[in-house]
This record gives sequence, C-alpha cells and structure tokens, in this order.
Amino acid sequence: MSRLKVLIVAEVLDDHEIGEAVMAIKLVREICELADVTVLALECNKGPPLARQLPRAEVVTWREPPVYRKHERLAAMLKTSTLFLVGQVEKWIRAQLAAGRTWDIAHQLTPSAPRYYTALRKFDLPYIVGPVGGALETPEAFKRESSSEAWFTKLRFIDQLRFKYDPWLRAGYSRAEMVIGVAPYVRDVLRAVPLKNFKAFLGIGVDNVADVSREARTTGPVRLLHIGRGVRTKGLRDVVRAMALLRHKDVTLTSIGQGVETDFCKQLAVDIGVADRVSFLGQLPHPRIAEQVAASDVFVFPSFRESMGIVLFEAMSSGLPIITVRKGGPDWIVSEDCGLKIDVTDPVTMPRDLAAAITRLVDDPDLRRRLGEAAKHKLRTEQVWSVKARGICALYEEALAGARVARQPADVSVV
Repeated sequence: MSRLKVLIVAEVLDDHEIGEAVMAIKLVREICELADVTVLALECNKGPPLARQLPRAEVVTWREPPVYRKHERLAAMLKTSTLFLVGQVEKWIRAQLAAGRTWDIAHQLTPSAPRYYTALRKFDLPYIVGPVGGALETPEAFKRESSSEAWFTKLRFIDQLRFKYDPWLRAGYSRAEMVIGVAPYVRDVLRAVPLKNFKAFLGIGVDNVADVSREARTTGPVRLLHIGRGVRTKGLRDVVRAMALLRHKDVTLTSIGQGVETDFCKQLAVDIGVADRVSFLGQLPHPRIAEQVAASDVFVFPSFRESMGIVLFEAMSSGLPIITVRKGGPDWIVSEDCGLKIDVTDPVTMPRDLAAAITRLVDDPDLRRRLGEAAKHKLRTEQVWSVKARGICALYEEALAGARVARQPADVSVV
C-alpha cells in the first residue's frame, strides 16, 4: 500500500517552544514515519530552522513581518500571526495546484483554538481540522469568584455568535471531511455548525512511560499535589477549602504555580486554619516539578475550564492516582480506572466532594496503587506519540473514505 501524501498546516512547530508548538511537532515527526508529509508553518523563533527539526518532511515556512514581532503582546492577543499564515498558505497552495501538484489529504493541525480561519476551505482538497479545543466557559456558579480573570477571557460568548453567523469560519468546518476535537465536549461547542464527521482525539501525548512501579505508602502523611496557573478556574481554591474538611489532619498539599489566585489561596489557608499543611512553591523549572511529582501520593486537579490538561500526563506517567472533574479535557483523559472524578457543582459542594475523594484514597493505599498503575498503562497504550500518529493516519484514511463515498455519483434507475 502506497504512503499517503499529506499536507500539514500548523502555525508554530518547535521543540524549543512550550505547549501547543511542542506537542504538534512531536506528532508531526511521528506522522512523517508513516506518510509523505509537506509542512506549511511559520519559521521557528527559538529553535533551529524547522527544516532541521523535521528532516523527513518537506518544509515550507514564512517569517512573520517585523511589525508583528515588535508588538508581541498585542500580536499574541489578536493572533495576527495566524491571519498572516492563512494568507501565505492560500497563495502557496493555489500556485502549487496550478502547477499540477496535489496531495491525498490536507490537515489544519494548529492553532487549536476553534475561532480561527483555515485557508484549506478554499480548495478542492479533502481536509481535516484539529484537534481543536478551548472555548469552555466558566460555570455560572463560579463566575463571581472568577471576577479577576483577564478581560479577554470573558469574550468567549463571541465564539458562539461566530459559529452561527461567520460564513468563513463556518465554511472552514462544514467543508472539512472531518473535524477533530481534543475531547467530546468540542462537538457541543461547534453545535451551530453542520459537520460531516466529528472525532475526539487528544492533542497531547508522551514520549515514553517508565516501566517502574510506585509503591503506595501506608505510613506517614499522604501528600497531595496541585499544579496550575494561578487562576480561579484551575480549582486550587477548592482543594485548599477541602483541606479544612478532612478528618485526616496529616494530609499535606503542595501547590506549584503562581498568580492572583495563588496569593488569594495563601491567605485562605491561613484564614481556615490549614496553612501549616499547605505549601506554595510558586513557579518551578521542570526538573523541580518532576521531583515534586515523584515525591507526591495523589494529584488533585479540579480544573473546571480545561480543554486538555498536560499536567495530568505528567502525573499519570509517574503513576499518581488522579482526582479531577467530569468536565472538558480531564473528563476525557482520566478514565474511571485511573482516577476519581467529581461533578462541577458550586464553590460549597465541590470542596466537600473533593474531601470525600481525598479521604477515600487516604484510607485505601491499595486503591491508590491500582489507580496509579492503570494511569501509567493508559498512557503507555494510548498516548505515546507513535501510537497517536497511527491514530491520526487512521483518521486520514477514514476521512478519505468518506470523501470518496460523497463524490460517487448517485445511482440512476431507468424504467
């Protein structure tokens, strides 16, 4: 069977960046082992040229105009780089098609936020979009406590208006042979757009998972760990409140991250009498984060507006049992056999539910061990990059099969 010819469009791919750019390049690198890949992207800003980072792909890049780089904060907020890339990609593909070149399938890989246009909608090429994520709103019960959020995070309601009325954005999704979401909830986010096919596929992965068992300690304090930016939606406030509800007074909590919410939680811990059991370490480099993960017993992450949750993978790969929420990406990542999940309810009920889940794991070391081992097994079998690349290529084949069926002429019966 011949290898697929795949055209991948991605805003930034770079091993030396963070977040989306690193996840995307790891996936593309593995796809290159299975298909003939052409990549269209912006040139890397931190690492070596992209062509050197992806030696098995044909790489075409553009460097952003100097005015975009000069006003970096404004450009990041308005995503001017994405609009610039859309224009360059459209011109390049149009010229290539005019010269007789084509691909089996095209893939708009990033950006992952669902509010951006794709140039692929303008061409007669089968294409897929995603994994797209984000666009989760703060639950109503938590909005009052989330009033310190950045102003632009409160404009998410505009997305739904655009999914209903923006013809360019709607066309990008409705013309795609397949739209991939980072979790099943994305289908509801795009409910106003008619889609041909929707699949959930997590846009993050791991390089490997150590085959080392973690023994659940039966003596000494149980150490909880929370990692996240210092914003209300990460759920740190709920974990601190839960600490005051525990009947076990030897449970400790370590927080990694910094922001307005972190400062609030420091005072909250004092006010409710748990400051002696809660440590706030602020921002840490990755090696020190790994040390804290290795030294912990349970990872508590009740983030209620989380589209994916890379930190969950960090904890799961170390064999930590998870306590999280039934919402967004965490609900999709953490299955019942590798963690405990609670509902997103309100600021009074959630700490109680967290305290109950924590107590269950404190009382049952063997359950902690079983959940942690299952978490590692889940990552090893589903989330290493080579497995994920095979999954993406299977989605390519499914999308192409759907395109072929759609383009077959209807049978005409003659009487």
